[in-house]
Amino acid sequence: MVMHPQMVERIESALDEIRPALNMDGGTVELVEITPENVVKLAMAGACSGCPLSALTMKLGIERLLRERVPEITAIETEGVVDPEWA
Repeated sequence: MVMHPQMVERIESALDEIRPALNMDGGTVELVEITPENVVKLAMAGACSGCPLSALTMKLGIERLLRERVPEITAIETEGVVDPEWA
C-alpha cells in the first residue's frame, strides 16, 4: 500500500466535506489505498455499503469532488458500491 502524505491529506479533506451528508443516512466513505499509479481505492461503509444509490453518490458526489480537489488521481475504485439495476 502506498500513501503519499500530502495526497492523503487532500483526499481526506475532500472526503470530510461529504462525510456529514453520508453520516446523516448512517454511512460513510473511507480511504483504503493510493496505488503507485495514483489510483485511489475507497470503501463505502455503514448504510452506504450495498445501498442501491451508492453508485450515484460515488459518481456525482465523491468522485467529482476528489477529481476537482486532487487532479493527479488517475482512477477511483470503490468497494461496497452496488451497480444500479437500470445500468
